[in-house]
Amino acid sequence: MAGTLSEVTDTNFQAEVLEADGPVLVDFWAPWCGPCRVVAPILEEIAAERSDLTIVKLNVDENQQTAANFEVLSIPTLILFKNGAVAKKVIGAYPKRKLEAELEPVLSA
Repeated sequence: MAGTLSEVTDTNFQAEVLEADGPVLVDFWAPWCGPCRVVAPILEEIAAERSDLTIVKLNVDENQQTAANFEVLSIPTLILFKNGAVAKKVIGAYPKRKLEAELEPVLSA
């Protein structure tokens, strides 16, 4: 299911996301979630197009601690981290253009 995107876990979340050099978009998802499957190829497209953004996936069923820490109550939830802090939270499956419109102001700031 992960395709070209890396998976992060409770164990490596700190190193891979919070301590990352650039912005990281985390896709909180689960294999049984239909909308999560819709958003996955969109995220892979964005990841392929943007060298300034890292996109990773976190399976909420297997990594409940991290999901709870960031109050992920419904999926898909996308959280953009900049400098180790939450910069933007997007809940639900968005079309590519709308998702990019949500993220762009934060990424270019």
